[in-house]
Amino acid sequence: MFKLRVDVFIALYEVVARGIAANKNALLERALVKELQELRRQGRKALWQEAARDPLFLKDMADIEADFRYADVN
Repeated sequence: MFKLRVDVFIALYEVVARGIAANKNALLERALVKELQELRRQGRKALWQEAARDPLFLKDMADIEADFRYADVN
């Protein structure tokens, strides 16, 4: 069971009533999937930002680049 603000519930009901969304469950599921994807993206971004400040990570990346610098040379 979820509790929604009245204005959100009304908007949800209206888009379903107008046929814009098939039903409330489908619209809520689509919105939640989209939001969860965005939250995961933000989490990955935060991890990369943290790694970009980590001297050991940066050294590992530099070492890997050095090890593979000639791998794609034609």
